Parts: sequence; C-alpha cells; structure tokens
Amino acid sequence: MAYLAHRKSLRTLAELLAWWVALTALWLVLVSAVDALEAAVGAGCALAGAVAATAARGAAGTR
Repeated sequence: MAYLAHRKSLRTLAELLAWWVALTALWLVLVSAVDALEAAVGAGCALAGAVAATAARGAAGTR
C-alpha cells in the first residue's frame, strides 16, 4: 500500500513540474525583455499556476 502512495506522490510531483515548465516557458515567450527579475517573477507565478492546475485536476478526479 505504501508503494502506491509513493507512486501517486511521484506522479503528482511530475505533473506539477510539467505544468511549471510549460507555464514558465509561456511566460518567457510572452515577455518582451527577459532579465533576472522578470524571470524570477515568471517562475514564481508559474509555480502558483502549476499548483492551482494540479490541485484542480486532483479535485476533479481522474476518469
């Protein structure tokens, strides 16, 4: 049973990472001039979006 919980945690972490990478890439494409501060803000906002997307998918359940 612990194996399944560990596997679910890894799957959730992988999903969170995928969302974060995708949203960070989108931010960097849409911003006109990339400097360190904008990259940091974009990464932070992307993390918030990734957490929200992962939570929404978890709340909706899988079919």
